[in-house]
Amino acid sequence: MSTPGVTPAFPLKLQFPQSLAVYDDYAKAQKSVDFLADADFPVDQLMIVGTELKRIERVTGRLTWSKIAVGGILSGLWLGIFVGLIFAPFTEEGLWQVLLSTALMGATFGLVWALLGYAFTRGQRDFSSVTQVVATKYEVLVENKHAAQARELLAGLPGALPNPFE
Repeated sequence: MSTPGVTPAFPLKLQFPQSLAVYDDYAKAQKSVDFLADADFPVDQLMIVGTELKRIERVTGRLTWSKIAVGGILSGLWLGIFVGLIFAPFTEEGLWQVLLSTALMGATFGLVWALLGYAFTRGQRDFSSVTQVVATKYEVLVENKHAAQARELLAGLPGALPNPFE
């Protein structure tokens, strides 16, 4: 049984969406959809769309040759152990010998690769960071044939109904 308006090929698409409301944070958009769900509105005819995207980069620290080396060794070590676990059943050597040799080779490879990569940046990026893309506005869209009913129900939500054309 399929939901009207939702096809398996396009589960995140409405046929003729209309803006119902625009919110400054996701929690408020979610609250309005939850309110409509509690009022037995067909919520499969709604979408919450994050708009006005921005990229946030949080600087977490300064990179140094020693930090790069330690990170390269650790990532190579894990890769070496993983490869060792894959190869161990197919060798006549003991498990510990295989794990030790592949871990050592992985750590060496990771160290060299990390240091070379850092050297090629030539100091252009001497910091570590994490990034995230976030929306600054959240728009609730509704299938056009249910828009009037949704607006009428949402008018009963405590608090002001945001202007969909802000």
